[in-house]
Amino acid sequence: MEPFVKKNQSFLSIDSWMRHYPKLEAGFTTKNGGTSKGFFKTLNLGFHVSDDVTNVCSNREKVAELLQFPLSCWVGAEQTHETVLKKITKADRGTGSDSYESSFKGTDGFYTDEEGILLTLCFADCVPLFFIAPEKRMIGVAHAGWKGSVGQIAKKMIEAWGQENIRPEEILVAIGPSICEKCYIVDKHVINFVEKALEEGGALTYNLITEGQYSLNLQELNRQILLASGVPEQNILQTSLCSSCDHEEFFSHRRDKGRTGRMMSFIGWKEK
Repeated sequence: MEPFVKKNQSFLSIDSWMRHYPKLEAGFTTKNGGTSKGFFKTLNLGFHVSDDVTNVCSNREKVAELLQFPLSCWVGAEQTHETVLKKITKADRGTGSDSYESSFKGTDGFYTDEEGILLTLCFADCVPLFFIAPEKRMIGVAHAGWKGSVGQIAKKMIEAWGQENIRPEEILVAIGPSICEKCYIVDKHVINFVEKALEEGGALTYNLITEGQYSLNLQELNRQILLASGVPEQNILQTSLCSSCDHEEFFSHRRDKGRTGRMMSFIGWKEK
């Protein structure tokens, strides 16, 4: 069953998590229901893509209203396709929420165990990873393009939570909408890094198409890394939604040849 359920034209929710854990808000936006024009039509939430900043802020306010999670409680990151994670506290609220300049620099993942904070990251093909350890009230989100994936940002989140006395078997993970294997063709340079990231005996996450060209399943690569990090298979939810295949719902950097908007992953505990 698809874990990301469409709630309205503008976002999908991780339905099973939200049903089990009151006050949790977790999901992924679509490209619909906003005010942006042209390449960024209509719900672009990325500041860094040359869209009109006024429209981006308006779009963010619309999502904040839909989620009933004030923009002043959001945090956002610069996202440099690396593996730096940051633990967030209430003192960080608002950082990167209304401008790219104020966002956390060189950061591709967040986690927190505090209420009243919405962790957000932007996407247009890369893999959004969502984490929750419900007993410890810890939540997190990470941005895993091919560089973040082979850099094992998923494993680094599990390790960071280990420092918080959270065992891998306590962690649930959802792998969100992103480019599928059919749409994501890479060269041998990328595959060399993928091979180094995979554990011995792990399932193959790529296929040779023609000489020097491979189809790469980024979602499966992250799943294999999570499994190797000790997260039980039954704790991992995986979407079937592709950001590139679905022209109606999602922006895609590869499909749209670089001129496009950004969707947003989000997760947060609402204050009681």
